[in-house]
Amino acid sequence: MNNPPNLKYAASHEWARLEADGTVTIGITDHAQGALGDIVFLELPETGRTLKVGEACAVVESVKAASDIYAPVAGEVVAANSAALDAPESVNQDAYAAWLFRIKPSSLADLDALLSADAYAATL
Repeated sequence: MNNPPNLKYAASHEWARLEADGTVTIGITDHAQGALGDIVFLELPETGRTLKVGEACAVVESVKAASDIYAPVAGEVVAANSAALDAPESVNQDAYAAWLFRIKPSSLADLDALLSADAYAATL
């Protein structure tokens, strides 16, 4: 199982990475993409949308099912990954390179509530 130690993880299978500019990049975990199978469509949150922790804000559709993606931190969406929208299969190829969206967090304390790589792996 590939869970990079520099990321934080939600029990709902999202990962979060704090960027140098203070934004948080979010995607789905390698475990999640593997469980979903071939991803064929993404619906990402619009720039400017304000999210609460745990709010359903995106959808990943695969040949098996559609799954909601939840915001692991609260804040304002500042970017959505258009490259991933154009090539949803990129999430299957590398779940940690194919990020989904970025948030300007309301509070960095939200990151502290997320799981470490080891703690996330223990939930699987």
